[in-house]
Amino acid sequence: MAQKSIIIIGAGIAGLSAGCYGQMNGYRTQIFELQNKPGGLCTSWERKGYTINGCLHWLVGSSPANNFYRIWEELGAVQGRRMIDHEEFMRIEGAGGRSFIIYTDINRLEQHMKELSPADKEVIEEFIEGIRACTRSDLPIEKAPELYGPLNGFKVLFKLFPFLKIMRKWKKISVQGFAKRFSDPFLREAFPLSFDLPDFSMMAMLMTLAWMHNKAAGYPIGGSLEFSRAIEQRYLGLGGEIHYHSPVSKILTENDQAIGVRLADGTEHRSDIVISTADGHATIFDMLEGKYINDKIRGYYDKLPIFPPLVQVALGVARSFKGLPPSIIYPLKEPVTIAGQERKTIGAEIHNFDPTLAPQGKTVVKVMFASDYDYWKKLKQDLARYKAEKEQIADKVIALLDQHFPGLAGQVEMCDVATPITWERYTGNWRASFEGWLITTKTFGMRMGKTLPGLKNFYMAGQWVEPGGGVPSAAMSGRNVIQIICKQDKKPFAASIP
Repeated sequence: MAQKSIIIIGAGIAGLSAGCYGQMNGYRTQIFELQNKPGGLCTSWERKGYTINGCLHWLVGSSPANNFYRIWEELGAVQGRRMIDHEEFMRIEGAGGRSFIIYTDINRLEQHMKELSPADKEVIEEFIEGIRACTRSDLPIEKAPELYGPLNGFKVLFKLFPFLKIMRKWKKISVQGFAKRFSDPFLREAFPLSFDLPDFSMMAMLMTLAWMHNKAAGYPIGGSLEFSRAIEQRYLGLGGEIHYHSPVSKILTENDQAIGVRLADGTEHRSDIVISTADGHATIFDMLEGKYINDKIRGYYDKLPIFPPLVQVALGVARSFKGLPPSIIYPLKEPVTIAGQERKTIGAEIHNFDPTLAPQGKTVVKVMFASDYDYWKKLKQDLARYKAEKEQIADKVIALLDQHFPGLAGQVEMCDVATPITWERYTGNWRASFEGWLITTKTFGMRMGKTLPGLKNFYMAGQWVEPGGGVPSAAMSGRNVIQIICKQDKKPFAASIP
C-alpha cells in the first residue's frame, strides 16, 4: 500500500507533535508555517543581547513523576535539558508589609497560610487537602479519549475514581469565589491574584500546585524557543519536512474531502489528509469559508470565553535580583491607567533563574497585563498613536518597578513591548488570545471534536480543540490526532523514544 501523505498547517507545538507521530507511524508529512521558526506561541526572541522568553513558565511533565514526561521524551524535548523547580510559585505582597507566599511544597504552604491567618485554619486545610488529593493522581495519556471503548472507559474511570470525586467538588468553584471564604482581609484579597482570570476554576489551580509539589512542573532552562527547536530537530530527524514563510490561505476540498492547501503565494499542495493546528477561527471561517460548521461549533466562537490578550513589557536590567522569587505581585501606591484600564497591582516576572536569557549579572524582567483587543485594534489604525502608546506604557512600567526596586530605571538596557496586535500578527490567533478557550467553572473538563461536520480526511489539533490550551495539551492533541488517523487506517499506533 502506498504511503499516505499528510499536510499539517502550523509548526507550533501541536503541529510539530502531529508531524513527529505521523512520521513515527509511516505517514509522509510536511508542515507549512507562517513564520520563519518553529513553536508558534511557544517562542522566544532576542533584543540587545537579552532573550525574551515568550511562553513557558512551567512545564507539566518536566520529570518522570508525571505521565506527560513520556510524551516529551518521545518528542525529544527533555533529553539533556536541565529543569528548575522553584521553591516559590509566586509571592503576593500586601500594603501593610505582609506577604502571601505560594510555596510549591504544600506542607510549607499550609504552615505559612496558618501563620498568616490562624482563624482560617479550616478553609486552609480544605484547600491543602484538595491539592494533596491531586498529587495522588495522574492523567492517562496512552490513548486518545476519542478511541476509548467501553472497557477502556471503565478502566480509566476506575483508576481516576478518587480524582473524579475531587474534580466534581472543585471544578465548579472559582478562585475568586473560594477566596471569599477567608476571614483574613489580606488573604481574601491576595489569594485570587494568583490566578487572576474571570471565573477561573479552582480545579486548575489545585492541579498546578499539585504538579509543582510533585516536582513535575519545572521550568526548562533555555526557555521556549530552545524547547520548540528540540522538537523541530526530532521531527526533521524522523524525515519530516517544514516549509517556513509559507502561510496557508485556503484548505482545498473536493466532494467534501480535504485534498490539500493553497498558500498565500497561490501555489497548491496536495495530500491524502490535512491537519490544521492553526488558529481555529481562521481555519473554520477563512481557510474553509465557514462551509463545514454546525450550531454547536458556531456557539463556541459566539459564546465561550477566551484567555484575554496580553500586553507584555520585557526589560533587560543590569542587576541580578539575587534571592527573589520568579514572580512577585505587589500593590501600587495609587492606581494607574495602562492601555485604557485601571490597575491597582503590578506583577513582575524575574528571570534570575535562567542564565541563558541574559549576560552574567543581568536579568530579564517581564510585566504582563491582560488587555482589551478592540482597544489595540483601533489604536493600530494610527501608527504614530500606537507607537506612542507602547512607549508610554514602557515608561509607566519602568517608573512603577523603580518604586519597588530603587535604581532600576537607571539600569534598564533593553525594553521590548508586545501588544495584542503583536501576538495576532505573529500567530494569527483569534482576537490575540494567548491560550484559546479559558478554563472556567463551566468549561473545565469540556471536550471538543477534532473533525468538522461533513468534511472527510480533515482534522484539527491544538489549543482551539483543547479547552484550557497550554503546551502539554497541544503536544497531546497532535499525538491523539495521529492515533485517530491510525485507527481509521486500521494500523497499530507506534511511538518511540529517541
